[in-house]
Amino acid sequence: MTTYHDRPAAPTGRYSDDHAADYDRWFAKPGVTAATVDSLALLAGEGRVLELGVGTGRIALPLARRGFDVHGVEASQSMADRLRAKPGGESVRVTLGDFAEVPVEGVFSLVLVVGGTLFELPSHQDIQRCLTAAAEHLEAEGVLVLDAHVPEALAVAAASGVPEVVCESEDHLILCHRRIDPSTATYHSHYLVHEADRTHHLRVRFHYASPRELDLMAQRAGLRLRTRLGSWAGGPFTRDSAYHVSVYERR
Repeated sequence: MTTYHDRPAAPTGRYSDDHAADYDRWFAKPGVTAATVDSLALLAGEGRVLELGVGTGRIALPLARRGFDVHGVEASQSMADRLRAKPGGESVRVTLGDFAEVPVEGVFSLVLVVGGTLFELPSHQDIQRCLTAAAEHLEAEGVLVLDAHVPEALAVAAASGVPEVVCESEDHLILCHRRIDPSTATYHSHYLVHEADRTHHLRVRFHYASPRELDLMAQRAGLRLRTRLGSWAGGPFTRDSAYHVSVYERR
């Protein structure tokens, strides 16, 4: 069965607890998820896999089904419970706690923090703390993988005032509007979820950092950039990229 270690869960945005039952329906991202899992499976090698901010298992469960020994860290009890209740959920070992501390034992061939989750940490200091702790849990040939928006692209999209269509189906529509605060290097994503003649408003705060800033933080953590792609599908990272997937290895 899924294992919960006795550690205090870190404070998390209320949307994680209040909307855990709806999260998969609203944010499943089937196309992106498939490409993400394919890419990570190629990077995982034969060692253990650790996902920081494992949530309801969008990435962890498909990796476990491919035979990987998958562990996760999650701050929200509700999200972890949703993971446990899914078919195969017992195969993922979950530690409840602050993933900035990487509160697990042992080393891993792959540590991942995806879906922009790294940037939900409360401060840049916490992000640095997370990268440093993650590096300490990597095998000698292991890699840390993260993804993020490019800040300049975020600013252009926010300035346009046009909301992003996150998901559209017969029974619901999800729009996202972002507001950027350069004084704190943060942005707020406002999600409007309309379904069954009701509208839900989710507000999530993220930090942002340029790829170069992340490289410097990784360097301070004892890591170096191995490769950077423009998407999970494997396209190159160019000056026109709005998003990046970065793979770091130990120096």
